[in-house]
Amino acid sequence: MDAPTAAKARLTIGLTAHRDLLPSEEPALREAIRRFFLRLQAEFPQLPLLLVSALAEGGDQLVAEEALAMGIEVLAPLPMPRAEYERDFRTPEALAKFRGLLARVEVRELSLQIGVRREDLAEQGVARSQQYAQLGIFISSHCQLLLALWDGRPGTAVGGTAEVVHFHIYEEMPALGRRSAMPSLLADDENDLVFHIVCSRDRSDGGPADGLLPGDERWLTENAPRPGDAPIPADYRAMFEQMEEFNRDAAKYAAMIATASTGLLPEAPPAPITPTAARLDAIYRRADWLAVHFQRRVDQSLRLTHGLAVLMGLAFMCYSELNLSNGFIAIFLGLFALGYVVYRIGARRDWHRKYLDYRALAEGLRVQLYWHLADVVPTDSIAFAHDSFLQKQDVELGWIRHVMRGASLYRDRLRTHDRAWLDWVGENWIGHRDPPSAQLGYYVRKTHLRERQHATTRALGMLALGTGLGIALLLLVAGQRIAPGAQPYLQMLMGLLPLIAGVREAYSFKKADKELIKQYRFMARIFERVRMLFDASDTDAMRREALRSLGAACLEEHAEWLLMHRQRPLEHNQLT
Repeated sequence: MDAPTAAKARLTIGLTAHRDLLPSEEPALREAIRRFFLRLQAEFPQLPLLLVSALAEGGDQLVAEEALAMGIEVLAPLPMPRAEYERDFRTPEALAKFRGLLARVEVRELSLQIGVRREDLAEQGVARSQQYAQLGIFISSHCQLLLALWDGRPGTAVGGTAEVVHFHIYEEMPALGRRSAMPSLLADDENDLVFHIVCSRDRSDGGPADGLLPGDERWLTENAPRPGDAPIPADYRAMFEQMEEFNRDAAKYAAMIATASTGLLPEAPPAPITPTAARLDAIYRRADWLAVHFQRRVDQSLRLTHGLAVLMGLAFMCYSELNLSNGFIAIFLGLFALGYVVYRIGARRDWHRKYLDYRALAEGLRVQLYWHLADVVPTDSIAFAHDSFLQKQDVELGWIRHVMRGASLYRDRLRTHDRAWLDWVGENWIGHRDPPSAQLGYYVRKTHLRERQHATTRALGMLALGTGLGIALLLLVAGQRIAPGAQPYLQMLMGLLPLIAGVREAYSFKKADKELIKQYRFMARIFERVRMLFDASDTDAMRREALRSLGAACLEEHAEWLLMHRQRPLEHNQLT
């Protein structure tokens, strides 16, 4: 896959299906699957589709064949070593089809669960069932939409189709004893969307559940089912559209991103760079460049609108205090109109939201990449490791996690990195205070910069207040001795200086200087503590645990930062 394609956000479709489909229903099922894929491609043309299927006998192979025929990429996670997995194919034809499909897709073999040994898989039993349950959790945790070819009946098979659907909707797999942590259960869930195509099974009691007919289609979530021809639920559509928007913005500025973006990986790496790390870095480059681009747009709008506010005040004072011509009213109205145009352009193009969302995505990817390089996430970890990021925030921010899910999907869970990457992450993520480097140096520098800016704002306010009071006292004490022509100018200056100070204070508030100083100080302390822990650790396991804690703190702080800045959108009433 070429780099631009690898860096795109994609709509990932997980698949769970019965192995024993009824042959007579297969033509209708193929037509339904093609119709489903075509619908997604038509509704989200900027969002390439990716199918995640284990290529098991029956429904998995049927759907994969249709996807590949339509040019849709397929990734095949295998629940166990290939040789063991192939023993579960019942016929030579199914096995041959599996091997043929495997040659056309990207493959990821999942690690064995803790306590499961390779020899334990030799017999049909608990170990093999647990690996299939692990496969279901992996597919559910890394997709945005689960496609289920299912009879609709509840099932008891560990890792079976019914259990995977249940896990995707309710985040629990009873037969495995798997349940999400409480914070996840209490948060809004943006990852429980299932498209159910009803099918029969090739067995004596293989008909669908009561009330369902073969070929029926429906949307399933925690809420009530919807007909399959109904619109995609609004919350999910909004998330998919924002993923599309990310792709459109990246394509629009592709030339500038290619030449001016900065990644996290070094030009002279300490060890080979894995394809997953390169993919994460490519997405980070896009998100970071776009965040900086839209931040500049927001900053320019803020400076322009606040500057216009000062000029509007000056124009009004010239008219009211100096009794100048009505032309100053026209100037006042013209400045107001210009400010409104700036506001409308920013609102229409969504600069503020894009800046915040892309910055949150970039910072999430930063943690994701550094954790990946340092092997912070264990190889036996199957669920998506960053699901707590922004989960307690607005559901509309779920698209950020979905982009991160797509990148996590490609992580090779059987491969660990060269230990040199651990030391490299310590230097290039944590860094040092003196001389300032990496993130620790960044937060130290930003703290000092914001402190100077805030001190300037306070000094300007005090200067304006003192000068205004001085002019007032001068007019009170020596007003009779001041030339009559000079008095209106002094009065105007007495009003203009506080206006400038007030606008500067409003600008500082919009930039959240006070809050950011606190956040930068806090993050500098966090990174400094982690620096000490990292250097004092006797084992690599302790260093990785320090990096895990650092990543969790960074994700939590970025979520707070995002919410704080969402309360300060660029508004037209700043001009008034």
